[in-house]
Amino acid sequence: MTPPPPAPSRRTVLQTGAALGLGAAGAASGTAEAAARESGTAEGGGYLVGRGIADATGEVAEVGMMGYGRFDQQAAGLHTRLRARAFAVVDRASGERVLLIVADSPMIFSSVHQAVLRRLAEKYGGLYTEQNVLITATHTHAGPGGYSHHVLYNTTTSGFHARTFEAVAAGLVEAAQRAHEDLAPSELILTREQLHGVSVNRSRTAFDRNPAEVRAHFPDAVDPLSTVLRIERGGRAVGAVNWFAVHGTSMSGDNRLISADNKGYAAYHWEREVERVDYLDGRPPAFVSAFAQTNAGDMSPNLDLKPPTTPADFARTRESGLRQYEAAAGQLARAGTRLEGGVDSRLVYVDLSKTEVGPEFTGDGRGHTTSTPCIGASMAAGSMEDGPAFPGFQEGENPFFDLVSQALVYNASPELRQAQAPKAVFVPIGLLNGVYPWVQEQVPVQLVRIGRLYLVGVPGEVTIAAGLRLRRTVAAITGSELDDVLVAGYANAYFHYVTTPEEYDAQQYEGGSTLFGRWQLPALQQTVAALATAMRDGRRLPLGPVPPDLSGRQISLQPGVVVDAPQLFHRFGDVLSPPRETYRAGEVVEAVFAGAHPGNDLHRGGTFLEVQREEGGGWRTVADDGDWATRFHWRRDGTAASRTTVTWEIPAGTPPGRYRLRYHGDAKSLTGRITPITGTTGGFSVR
Repeated sequence: MTPPPPAPSRRTVLQTGAALGLGAAGAASGTAEAAARESGTAEGGGYLVGRGIADATGEVAEVGMMGYGRFDQQAAGLHTRLRARAFAVVDRASGERVLLIVADSPMIFSSVHQAVLRRLAEKYGGLYTEQNVLITATHTHAGPGGYSHHVLYNTTTSGFHARTFEAVAAGLVEAAQRAHEDLAPSELILTREQLHGVSVNRSRTAFDRNPAEVRAHFPDAVDPLSTVLRIERGGRAVGAVNWFAVHGTSMSGDNRLISADNKGYAAYHWEREVERVDYLDGRPPAFVSAFAQTNAGDMSPNLDLKPPTTPADFARTRESGLRQYEAAAGQLARAGTRLEGGVDSRLVYVDLSKTEVGPEFTGDGRGHTTSTPCIGASMAAGSMEDGPAFPGFQEGENPFFDLVSQALVYNASPELRQAQAPKAVFVPIGLLNGVYPWVQEQVPVQLVRIGRLYLVGVPGEVTIAAGLRLRRTVAAITGSELDDVLVAGYANAYFHYVTTPEEYDAQQYEGGSTLFGRWQLPALQQTVAALATAMRDGRRLPLGPVPPDLSGRQISLQPGVVVDAPQLFHRFGDVLSPPRETYRAGEVVEAVFAGAHPGNDLHRGGTFLEVQREEGGGWRTVADDGDWATRFHWRRDGTAASRTTVTWEIPAGTPPGRYRLRYHGDAKSLTGRITPITGTTGGFSVR
């Protein structure tokens, strides 16, 4: 038997990396990758795949939460940490690669997209670019806000929050770096199933306006497709990415704890509770799972079509996440389709404020043009099924703003009328963009291919009918099966919703939130058609109008922490309210500490709390602030003092023994010095 060729030396790899513009660090990290790719007999399929997880949790106190658009929803603690999960895929034959990052985050704004790409370029040169990096959000509505560079999204957060922005950007880059370093020969298997009873169409009035063939494709007005991309090494599953359409609105707008919502719980459950991954031990995880969004624009997890309430939302979040996990994990037993073929990617920027759309995409046989963005009155109403926004507005008709739009806005601007009617315009926000950047107009649209799987990266919330048209557009050009083409929503930026022209006319919440008007979806279809054609033909496209870097124009109105002080006659870390002596499984242990403001140190990659069990004369940590069973509550006590409450709901099956709770914080002095503090309860028994 002919022996395999020798692996390249470290020097050879460094020289090759330098030629690619990687620099010494990037080239050195590619040693294992190059050796595996160049070894013709290396175990695995035609791909190198790497997986990575990192903490991307921002501020957890006195920061506006993102998603419901409520000024009163200010964070006051932490339920589960928000994590970024990254997957790098390299075609061993060509060396082409893509990087998929799925973040437990409300949205991916262009601010984060730009920062991540810039930092990846610093680490790896031209290895990862805007063309082959796809960043998507799970769209939890219980994450911190303030990390956009566009002011509309920072209105409920008192402006820009640099610490949250840095936590998100650094977490995504860290996950990507770990995925790159984890690259190894792997097989990719694609499986599908139908998942019902987890989503409901919250905008049926609009959906029913679609043509009969669209309604026939979704007979229950939901997209039940659950797709899993399985990663195997040596015949064993080491990772999975699931795509399923459902909103991250299981947690209520009345909730004040940062939470990864239903998709975050699905990933946590698989990794932590099933595969026993320890996020804090510093070792590469044995298994990484991501639950990514697709065309979830009109898909609600609230099956009764009523907004969730607190604290019942915790159980509903877990139930929804568990159902998604069970569907995905059940697919591991299936043979599936083993992916073969190349890896490819294309991205362009499109100015949706003035895109000319050809008649082949508009549906009426005529060309049309999109317009500058406008917020509809029904957008201000919010989704009545998931979380209303501002009182005085409603989905559908808003007589006052209908009258104003017809009498003033559309008479003054025929261009807006042809693009935006019948929207009742609440704010012609494109005009405000001329003064200060409120919303993004130059947006990225992306197409990624991994073997036979195509992902259409759209920076917004795509309804299932709009998603179907995008998928059909790509499938027809590439000759793919429809189910092999998925919309990757909430990708690389954010521009609100995408509805079909028929849905748009209903002006429900989703239509009012389709900023660039009735022809926005046809403009996107035209764009993805160009991407698919270029990918099929092996051509590159001009990048288009790249959005500006707005990092130097940010405004922050929220004052930082001035000073921390313990309660009178106490020291930091003192136990103000101790736990009981004895508990049973299912009961909640609670302790209150003399704490400090958690904004002094976000403990990214660490924890604000520990649950410890006494073993062999010492104490072993069995849970931290990333676990479902723990909660970390913070509230101000007077002017400078903080009351920190740590709770632990004892899971079923917890071994009997002695346990204790620990709190980790950081206190700021008048001089600005920040000092770590710790508090520890006495032991208590679990029987």
